[in-house]
Amino acid sequence: MSSVVTSESIVRRGAVAVICREGQFLVIRRSQSVRAPGRFCFPGGGIEPGESEEQAMVREFREELGAEVRPVARLWECVTPWGVWLAWWQAEFLPGESPAANPAEVESIHWHTAEELLALEGLLESNLAFLSALSTGEIALHAERA
Repeated sequence: MSSVVTSESIVRRGAVAVICREGQFLVIRRSQSVRAPGRFCFPGGGIEPGESEEQAMVREFREELGAEVRPVARLWECVTPWGVWLAWWQAEFLPGESPAANPAEVESIHWHTAEELLALEGLLESNLAFLSALSTGEIALHAERA
């Protein structure tokens, strides 16, 4: 994303949840009342003071999708063109959990393959970078648990 990253260029820190099920990724379409309205992205958000990346990812997922997840592995990091440092975490649902959109933050929930995501109009740039790193082998997902 950004070739030169300095502490001055980072305006916020965030955590992103990557859930893959049967070759499809869970993505959301952002509500009209949040930053980047109507855009598609992996769920996630800002890391609050005193919070770890994992805690932020779990909290943001709960706030956006009303479901409990657990971190599986840290996959990647990047800095967006607008100065947000993102930690990408593979996650999985806790038993019995399923997502439900919080309309204040999420317009809709979707499951797409990487190829389908790349074809989506309105996918956030950082998500394109993640998918590119995944396709080149820079990122490796952990096997799905049964």
